[in-house]
Amino acid sequence: MTGGSDMISRRVLALILAGSLLVPAPAGASELKRETIAAFDRYVRLTEAQIDPELDKGTPFLWVDRLPEARRESAYAQLREGHVVIERMETLDDGKHIYSPDGLIHHWIGTVFIPGATLAQTLALVEDYDRHQQYYHPDVMRSKLLAHTGNDYRIYLRFYKKKVLTSVLDTEHEVHYTVSDATHAWSRSRSTRINEVEDAGEADERLKPEGHDRGFLWRIYTYWRFEQKDGGTYVECQSVSLTRNIPAGLGWLIGPYVESVPRESLTFTLGATRAALVHKPGERNTSD
Repeated sequence: MTGGSDMISRRVLALILAGSLLVPAPAGASELKRETIAAFDRYVRLTEAQIDPELDKGTPFLWVDRLPEARRESAYAQLREGHVVIERMETLDDGKHIYSPDGLIHHWIGTVFIPGATLAQTLALVEDYDRHQQYYHPDVMRSKLLAHTGNDYRIYLRFYKKKVLTSVLDTEHEVHYTVSDATHAWSRSRSTRINEVEDAGEADERLKPEGHDRGFLWRIYTYWRFEQKDGGTYVECQSVSLTRNIPAGLGWLIGPYVESVPRESLTFTLGATRAALVHKPGERNTSD
């Protein structure tokens, strides 16, 4: 009994400390600094330099197709069973870790298989931004298409996350799509504005200034790929995001908790995409 009680106590302590990380900190403690932005921008540049060649024809299009044979077979077996296959990534600079002062860069990649869905049906759903609040509820509370010209979109999303504490974020993003052929497409999304919302849903709700908040999310860039094959469509998403850092000395305890949030968010997004298409794929009108 004593061992079990100790384990429970450690878990409770972890949650308390994780909560203390996210509550309002002393002035300036969670302020987004230019050095932090510069490190993130550098990380993104190097990541995109790796992504661009992968989009060339003749190169395996999906991340799972570049895995070693044993892992690849296991991943495809999980995908056929309806699971999301996800893994943590890290972009290195000449073999070295890219340090982000006062910030944490989170890099994940995940894939899901949507049986029976065509590429056109899948794109119609993900481009239906006014209905993202339905498809991706509760993580997306509100959604709106702000502008659309050709393959370029500007969108608004209100994110909601409750884990120890509740966070509500008003965000805007620019998204560009490229359809390579009848069975392949990809897109890139970059956040252009992220504001934490105080007293969300209340008459006096207000936005905190960008970068002067609790640091739940300061940047999020996503890189999507879509491939129709095997009687359905594979959807892959690579997510690179920036949050505030962990107080010194608490990384061993809080680190796994902080890492779990972007992982869970990506897993949910891919799973919700699959669910929206699997349930009633015939109702998706590709002309919408």
